[in-house]
Amino acid sequence: MNDVPALEFIRARTQSIPAERRAELLATPGFGDTYSDHMVTVRWSAEQGWHDATVGPLAAFSLHPATMALHYGQTIFEGLKAFWRPNGRRALFRAKDHARRFNSSARRMAMPTLPEQDFVAALEALLRADGAWVPHVRGHSLYLRPFMVASETHLGNRPAEEYLFAVIGSPARPASSATPKPIRLWADTEHIRAAPGGTGEAKCGGNYGGAFIAQRHATANDCHQVVWLDARERRYIEEAGGSNLFFVESGPQGPRLRTPPLSGTLLAGVTRDSILRLAGSLGYRVAEEPLTLDEWEQGCRDGRITEAFACGTARAIVPVGHVVSAHRDWPVGDGSAGPVTSRLLEALLDIQYGLVPDAFGWMRLVDTDLEEE
Repeated sequence: MNDVPALEFIRARTQSIPAERRAELLATPGFGDTYSDHMVTVRWSAEQGWHDATVGPLAAFSLHPATMALHYGQTIFEGLKAFWRPNGRRALFRAKDHARRFNSSARRMAMPTLPEQDFVAALEALLRADGAWVPHVRGHSLYLRPFMVASETHLGNRPAEEYLFAVIGSPARPASSATPKPIRLWADTEHIRAAPGGTGEAKCGGNYGGAFIAQRHATANDCHQVVWLDARERRYIEEAGGSNLFFVESGPQGPRLRTPPLSGTLLAGVTRDSILRLAGSLGYRVAEEPLTLDEWEQGCRDGRITEAFACGTARAIVPVGHVVSAHRDWPVGDGSAGPVTSRLLEALLDIQYGLVPDAFGWMRLVDTDLEEE
């Protein structure tokens, strides 16, 4: 595919946050609490297609009460990160893969697809404008949130004929510390995240809003996230919150990584795919095989499953130390981050921050508009 974008992104004049204040905000970034100076917007209509590509100041949208996204849930999003490089450039992690998944979500939600090269160009346009918002600290990054909503004003129950695509940026806290704190997971047997034929593999807003009630139960039981089980039997492990899950099994040939296979109800995580490929390059055996909750518990109790971790863009890799349900609970390994989990995290971060050669071609370097480093 030609990398030259069809859209021309027009840069509007804006007032940036003073450098001193920006430095203060970057010193202790949260997640989704602070935002960079600019945003990208592109509009689509059935008559014009994609048009009005702009890089302008971060500002609120003005929406009519009958905006269709508010009523029928045509909203999709992606999440990816930009990392600092000491040569004054910035790097996007697997931008084209996020573009492809964004369009997969768009097709499932009957929304227009955005050409891959334009999706990437939108990310680069924001990164050029807000390169100073990419933190210099290992583990910190600029989280980019591309999203699209149905913007047509209409109450008819049909797909919209007008859409707004936008990208915003938010400096993010460390993916994990040097010794990441394990999380506790709540195994939910009452609610389901997704069913076969549904929208489980799409990053649409309803998938996340519908999960909040189970997350409340997890919090009430002193857990960080929910373990989602399959819709048919409520036995097979699918995801942990909005993250994919991996299990480390011991064996005579050394550790083996195991993760539930993609079935249409799981999100095809970009970090998940990265770990599968990275693990193989490090000499670990990998398998995409189903695992029941009972098998997970028994495997931990008999020592066959020694580690588990959740993975996704927001946290990268975070170890699982304990699993809790309404009727039982058990530790994973010794409850701390295991050696395989730690090695994979460090190897992934080394690639993202340019400390080792990018053998997979995952990083996309971007020149920024910085006056000085």
